[in-house]
Amino acid sequence: MMFAIPFPAFDPAVFSVELFGATFSLRWYALAYLVGLVLGWRYVVWLVRRPRLWRGEPPMTPAQPESLLTWMVIGVVVGGRLGFVLFYQPAYFLENPSQIPAVWNGGMAFHGGFLGVVVGVVAWCRTAKAPLMEVGDAVACAAPIGILLGRIANFVNGELWGRTTQLPWGVMFPGAGPLPRHPSQLYEAVLEGAALFLVMWWLATRRGWLKTPGAMIGVFLLGYGAGRFLVEYVRQPDAFLQGPGNPLGLAVQWSETGGLTQGQLLSLPMALIGLAVLAAARRGVWAR
Repeated sequence: MMFAIPFPAFDPAVFSVELFGATFSLRWYALAYLVGLVLGWRYVVWLVRRPRLWRGEPPMTPAQPESLLTWMVIGVVVGGRLGFVLFYQPAYFLENPSQIPAVWNGGMAFHGGFLGVVVGVVAWCRTAKAPLMEVGDAVACAAPIGILLGRIANFVNGELWGRTTQLPWGVMFPGAGPLPRHPSQLYEAVLEGAALFLVMWWLATRRGWLKTPGAMIGVFLLGYGAGRFLVEYVRQPDAFLQGPGNPLGLAVQWSETGGLTQGQLLSLPMALIGLAVLAAARRGVWAR
């Protein structure tokens, strides 16, 4: 009999309250979004308060990241939801368009949220007349914080689990069958969250990479894309991506078909773009 870790009895809701005959809950995933955005905002403020980290003047005053946060919140929610609709279940939402705004039923895509944040940052920089690449560098340094918390929340929710495994840290997820599975959410929390944050913190504060506009954006894109690409080998594809219902007809069972998962197809371009952005930054393309 293989060893397996029982899944802890987590409640997916932090708390629930009854108001006017209806139940309202704050779920761990929503809390992870909120705390990640707030901690990211404070980290960006911490960075711009240290002029020695930048090539010239910091790209923002310590007060400006608060208004930038508003644009980013809108971008991550709208982009994350539209990314899920377009990348993962377009046929379903084409038939049920009224369900597109129903984020309380679940369904957010990281890659869509990332694109939404990019649009929000670009729009804010145009409005505030702030240097885009350097603001982007600061935001990129903070992004792994949200990823770390989001993946931990995925684990608490018992969702997005990995493929079956005989490794001693396999977890018996409720609803995932009788066999232990890779806790792929925690792999992503470590690789794309904690490890990437520490690497970027070291490059920014010890190696002076914030003095090279665009460099930290490139590191983030490369680090996230590579980490997600690797974890996809042990992550179970979502049920709606398997078989003929797969909207893009992808070979999601890599171990059986030799194809790439949808997560890999979305992450590989991120890593390649990250390499290109990093190379351009090191050549001084965006230097003031």
